[in-house]
Amino acid sequence: MIVGAGAVGSTFAYALAQDGGPDEIVLYDTQRDLAQGQILDLAHGLPFMPPMTLRAGGPDDYADARVIVITAGAKQKSGESRLDLLQRNAAIMRQIMDDVTDRDSQAVVVVVANPVDLLTRVALERSDWPRNRIMGSGTVLDTARFRYLLSRHCGVDSRNVHAYILGEHGDSEIAPWSLTHIAGVSMETYCAVCGKHGEWDRVKQEIVEEVRQSAYHIIDYKGATNYAIGLALVQIVRAIIRNQHSVLTVSALLNGEFGLRDVCLSVPCMLSEKGIERVLHGELAPKEQEGLQQSARVLREAWNRLRSELRH
Repeated sequence: MIVGAGAVGSTFAYALAQDGGPDEIVLYDTQRDLAQGQILDLAHGLPFMPPMTLRAGGPDDYADARVIVITAGAKQKSGESRLDLLQRNAAIMRQIMDDVTDRDSQAVVVVVANPVDLLTRVALERSDWPRNRIMGSGTVLDTARFRYLLSRHCGVDSRNVHAYILGEHGDSEIAPWSLTHIAGVSMETYCAVCGKHGEWDRVKQEIVEEVRQSAYHIIDYKGATNYAIGLALVQIVRAIIRNQHSVLTVSALLNGEFGLRDVCLSVPCMLSEKGIERVLHGELAPKEQEGLQQSARVLREAWNRLRSELRH
């Protein structure tokens, strides 16, 4: 079930329908005509896609949903950070989770609306569900951007680039270069062979900064990001529906992993039909660990501000 029929929700529905993972896709939006129009448009393409049921739905469909993907939320404006969206979208998330829990849903919930790490925490606290059943889309898209940029620089298929972006889905996210390699070859070794090693330190900084700024550039150009996040969500939902045990950098509530507690941020997680089957705790270089801790501090400060404002 997809909550929100805007640019992200409808693009995800289109990508998921082509993937053929679920037997049914239900699209729900408070603007029912929008959801109905998106479904009708998509249904006209069913002769070209795997068989499935497509329909517009409502809150009662939470009851038997296997996966609920929440894209609904206020739109990020040009020049606005993801954290600026927090107050508006926290209220929307609380209402959605109230509706979900009122229907005694047993679904796995994937939060997409921004700021995704903090809204994942809102969803967890509002529902009081175990952490495996609620995750954020996190840095799955940031990781894809990172791999794309590395592949472009190194001249290698992006599917052979193994790298992650960790931490906040936002300005404090980090690139753990100690976990980055091309077919098992470290980046330093690979770049020495390809002849670009002399400029590698500068290039690393440029690539990470471009990953962080990508969404802002796209929003400035066209108003929203939707294609790549739609494809990233297919990877997440496919891993859950098909019980793939895939490792993706979703936003999870940490309980001691990487030395962090009581914060939702992105680290490598194994996904299965249970949701988050396991958080994979690897060793980071000291500076990378410091960066991840700083990202956690940024998120904790924002979370504390939100809770303080809610009390008033």
